[in-house]
Amino acid sequence: MSITAVIEKGMIKIPSNVPWASGTVVRIEPVDEQTPTLFETLKDFDGMANDLPADLATNLDHYVHGHSRP
Repeated sequence: MSITAVIEKGMIKIPSNVPWASGTVVRIEPVDEQTPTLFETLKDFDGMANDLPADLATNLDHYVHGHSRP
């Protein structure tokens, strides 16, 4: 089993749901690359949908599923 923990002020903070008993011997290795945030993952798509209808939020079901407009 492996987990991801964070070091805060020199202390390793293990998630509370980890069932390891006190005295468990572990190996600590830094993660080379941090998991990107959702923003970092999707930032390349920012601004791509600049030609959408102005009423898209109101009439999403119309545009996606062909339902009649309210």
